Amino acid sequence: MTNRVIDPRERAKSHADVEHVNFYAEALKASEQFREEYKGRLNVVKASQMPLERSPDGLIKHIINERMSTKECCLDMYQQFIPGGKATGKHRHLSEEVFYVIEGKGYDLHWDVNFTCDHEMEFTWEAEPKRFEWSQGDFVYIPPYCAHKHFNSDPNNEARIIVINSRIVKAMGFDWFDQLENAEGY
Repeated sequence: MTNRVIDPRERAKSHADVEHVNFYAEALKASEQFREEYKGRLNVVKASQMPLERSPDGLIKHIINERMSTKECCLDMYQQFIPGGKATGKHRHLSEEVFYVIEGKGYDLHWDVNFTCDHEMEFTWEAEPKRFEWSQGDFVYIPPYCAHKHFNSDPNNEARIIVINSRIVKAMGFDWFDQLENAEGY
């Protein structure tokens, strides 16, 4: 192995007079504060602590949300109520989504995403959606950035689903979330 000598000018550049910051020390302090605050977060969320929201996607009851001070730091979960014969809004987000059907029957429309990546990512969506039927007890997977909408096929009864999304993609800097159509009545 050859012993190389680093050019002294390059060494000087690495120690040049530049702005000094405390990023590392501040991160240590923030982590310590987070761990202390985390001790007081909810381990059990009672039904009465789960707020309802009339959202652009329809009526939802937040089970776990990053604003609810729970110990869960990776997932958001909500119960979505779909009135008889109606549909949710249509949206897309860069994280995957899964849902479990508590009651009811219906179907989903999924508009798959296509993308190219040269110097920038460019997205388009299929003109024709794929249709997926679901009913009580079913589990449904929705791929990342796929535009989707849930429909209740029973005109007389409400459908309820538990929707789960990951916060990790958002934390990585990809907070791409679009409401394409609002639910009826919003």
